[in-house]
Amino acid sequence: MTDIVVLGSTNMDLVAYVEKAPQRGETVTGRQFRTIPGGKGANQAIAAAHAGATVSVIGAVGNDAFGSRLRSTLEHSGVNTDHLRTVEGPSGTAHIVVDDEGGNAIVVVPGANGTVDHLVPGDEGLIASADALLLQLEIPLAAVVAGARAARAHGVRTLLTPAPAQPLPAELLDATDLLLPNEHEAAALTGRTDPHEAALALLDSVPEVVVTLGAAGSLYAARGTEPLTVPAPHVTAVDSTGAGDTFAGALAVALGEERPVSEALAWAAAAAALSVQRAGASASMPYRSEIDRQYAS
Repeated sequence: MTDIVVLGSTNMDLVAYVEKAPQRGETVTGRQFRTIPGGKGANQAIAAAHAGATVSVIGAVGNDAFGSRLRSTLEHSGVNTDHLRTVEGPSGTAHIVVDDEGGNAIVVVPGANGTVDHLVPGDEGLIASADALLLQLEIPLAAVVAGARAARAHGVRTLLTPAPAQPLPAELLDATDLLLPNEHEAAALTGRTDPHEAALALLDSVPEVVVTLGAAGSLYAARGTEPLTVPAPHVTAVDSTGAGDTFAGALAVALGEERPVSEALAWAAAAAALSVQRAGASASMPYRSEIDRQYAS
């Protein structure tokens, strides 16, 4: 089995479902509200565990009711939480509006995630024992850089989802093996709105790039090879929250199993396609047998 460590955020998603998202200054009536465990770090950890990897998470939750539920959800999903700290104060939260087309708008309040600004004893050893390290940007950048550098020092493959989009320091890019932005994040990083041009520009900083394109699939680019576009299954989206994290977790598993890149991208796309047909982030993440069936169809 592929051994994956995720260094990242753990949030409680507070989700309101509406026909149409409100504009600035507008109030709309929602039809449903749910609290769903999420956070990009936890989401990727659960996605990878469901997809068949052995997964451990490094991060923090608060000493509140949300923190207890977040830890329990990870553990019930098969994720090792020995390196998930509990700190004084509230857990992170994400305030999400989902419209009838499956689109979303999100405000993240870091809470306990803001305390994860460095590695603590044992974290580097855990990273060193893994096949891959998954990173995102919902914890302080200093910890993301420290995790990437630890992975590089021990020959561990690093996959970075640059979300929320922000400028990335050279020391982080230098320690990243595969950068995994969506098309908006790729544009923010490069100033180029064409995903193909953005991917090629990003190769100046990292050896491999996968730009996710939503319903259009994904674009893979690597130094010394021709770019490759892999389509996604055609499905009707109910809620796209967590789809990118599902893709990242499944892709890490497929690459860890040394599948060809085209197959790994298609398998990850099958996982993401399943997730958008269900409500919620972590609650929507498919298991390996489901991904295999979708991939084969």
